[in-house]
Formats: sequence, structure tokens, C-alpha cells
Amino acid sequence: MGDNKNDFMYDEDDSVAYIQNYLPQEMKDRFSKDDINYIVDVMYDFYDSKDNLDKDVNSSDNDEIEIDEDELVTYVIKNAQKDGVGEYTPEEITFIVQGELEYCESIHLFE
Repeated sequence: MGDNKNDFMYDEDDSVAYIQNYLPQEMKDRFSKDDINYIVDVMYDFYDSKDNLDKDVNSSDNDEIEIDEDELVTYVIKNAQKDGVGEYTPEEITFIVQGELEYCESIHLFE
């Protein structure tokens, strides 16, 4: 990958569409675009709180960043309840988290 910052393009609308396609059929009507955007935003708030996105990409440490998925899911559920967005099950949030990670991989965001 080159030094061009445009080598990957994260697109919020593409992310939402990807996640909507990723969800099992029985969950597709449960989440609006706004719900998914909210959940993804909370995911990135969680990453920021853990300083996972601020890791020095030029460091010689090539270890993958470890994210406690259970902790992330719990964080999203608690924030959604606190913000009055909705009450979600861990399974539902896990599907959205996995869908977002798959989207990021599909655009080579983590490479």
C-alpha cells in the first residue's frame, strides 16, 4: 500500500449497506440506517476510549490490536440504553460489530 491517504475510502453509507446485507434475515428489519450508524459511532467511541486507533502505525510492533469483543458489545448496549436509542441483545450487537469489521476488511482499512 502506498503513502496516499486515499488508498482506502471509508464510506458511512457503504458501511451501513454492507452491515444491512450482513445481518441475518430475521434481524434486517430490526435496525434502521440511523440505528446502525449510531452503533458504529459508539463502536469507534469505544476504540477511542481504549486508544486503539491512536497506535503508532510506524512502530516496529506489528502485533494486531486486540479488542475484547464482549467488552465492546456491553459498551454499545449500555450506551444505547443510556441514550434512549434502543435495547439490544448481545447477539444483535455482535452481528453489527462483525459486519463493520468485515466491511473494513473489504476496503483494506486495516492493511
